Amino acid sequence: MGVGGEKFQLGTVGALSLSVVSSVSIVICNKALMSSLGFNFATTLTSWHLLVTFCSLHVALWMKFFEHKPFDSRTVMGFGVLNGISIGLLNLSLGFNSVGFYQMTKLAIIPCTVILETLFFRKKFSRSIQMSLSVLLLGVGVATVTDLQLNAVGSILSLLAIITTCIAQIMTNTIQKKFKVSSTQLLYQSCPYQSLTLFLIGPFLDCFLTNQNVFAFNYTSQVVFFIVLSCLISVSVNFSTFLVIGKTSPVTYQVLGHLKTCLVLTFGYVLLHDPFSWRNILGILIAVVGMVLYSYFCTVETQQKNAEVSPQQVKESEAVPLISDSLSKVENGGGVADDEPLKVPMWSSKYSRE
Repeated sequence: MGVGGEKFQLGTVGALSLSVVSSVSIVICNKALMSSLGFNFATTLTSWHLLVTFCSLHVALWMKFFEHKPFDSRTVMGFGVLNGISIGLLNLSLGFNSVGFYQMTKLAIIPCTVILETLFFRKKFSRSIQMSLSVLLLGVGVATVTDLQLNAVGSILSLLAIITTCIAQIMTNTIQKKFKVSSTQLLYQSCPYQSLTLFLIGPFLDCFLTNQNVFAFNYTSQVVFFIVLSCLISVSVNFSTFLVIGKTSPVTYQVLGHLKTCLVLTFGYVLLHDPFSWRNILGILIAVVGMVLYSYFCTVETQQKNAEVSPQQVKESEAVPLISDSLSKVENGGGVADDEPLKVPMWSSKYSRE
């Protein structure tokens, strides 16, 4: 493997590590903010996250840390609004469904992404990859899914949340490669639209779900401290999300999200003494096996492609494992969470995407 491949490998591992550390950190921070301090306005908080992210990137642009590269404005606007809507739908899904059903909604994102990429992008997933993803989903399901209370409105919202989330994450990868923009450039241009969308719907959505007014909340110094800390961490979360999807694929990002879920569960048990059962332990072990298999099979397939196809085709390859010893070189580029579900709306980042 050449110098370019080694740099790409280090960059990918760095992006994955940054995503894990920042996402787990923001979950811990938000758990303190929401569970301990009662600030349950997840959608509004996410709009503040995106606003702070945009301001941070604007300062970075002014300091010439990256170059502004404008492209199709309608694409950027549609992408930003879609991301904002997907976060709102995920929060509504949690509001109308049980935590167990919400976890099933998150699990369904991976197979839905695979189906969409197969139908519209003709991307092929081998049986080995499909098997490893099935093992992963089984493990996460065993570890996190508890009750499954179904209702018509909640089911429709969950379906819409799954579809919009999958499309938004696929668009993140596709836009970066089509317009040859980095994760930073795409995030900088789409942040205002995402933030504005959530800022407009956030207070109403949060009031509907919590029966509380975000503007009438008692903002003590402790609450303000955790809000500011959460916003600062979110800059890293949002940047690493776009970076991971751009460097790997939407499916790999979802696999990484489930790894973060397992880490958050483990952290809660070890340091916070959260309730933990044999089912949680068994599920985490199964999920880890699935992630290891996914990484191994991606590595094997990447090595086979490197040996069989031309250098130009290798450049365009998207089969990137979580951790690999040999990775193909792709175009430079860099998505809202998905971690431990609280009993209040969370995001995917998205979160929940976090």
